[in-house]
Amino acid sequence: MSKTDQDRLLQSARLASAGAYSPYSKFRVGSAVLDAAGNIHAGCNVENASYGLTSCAERNALAAAMAAGQHELSAILIYVPGKRLFEPCGACRQVMFELMPGTAPVWSVSDIDRRCWTVADLLPEPFEPRLDPTLTGVS
Repeated sequence: MSKTDQDRLLQSARLASAGAYSPYSKFRVGSAVLDAAGNIHAGCNVENASYGLTSCAERNALAAAMAAGQHELSAILIYVPGKRLFEPCGACRQVMFELMPGTAPVWSVSDIDRRCWTVADLLPEPFEPRLDPTLTGVS
């Protein structure tokens, strides 16, 4: 992934984090996904008083790409303001596995640091249901 694409992802994720709805944790997360056509899709975390209903920025960005009809995703970046880096939660890792190639980079960026893994690094033994391609259209 080019430095320009990383910069574009970071800019989109930062903007998305500003729109986060996080009245409980005060943890404003933004994420941005790059698709194969070079488009960027952003999402932020949206909390709920019933914590299980909270949706993560990563999954919201991935859903935005799907809603835009972009199913070939090549990278994702997660931004959290501050000094500490944060890795994606287990649910987000599983969704990334299902929607992105195992070699896709997953960037975590703070205001002073950055780190990169691949989807496969983050979820080496994913849940893989056996799908019948004749029923789902998946091959």
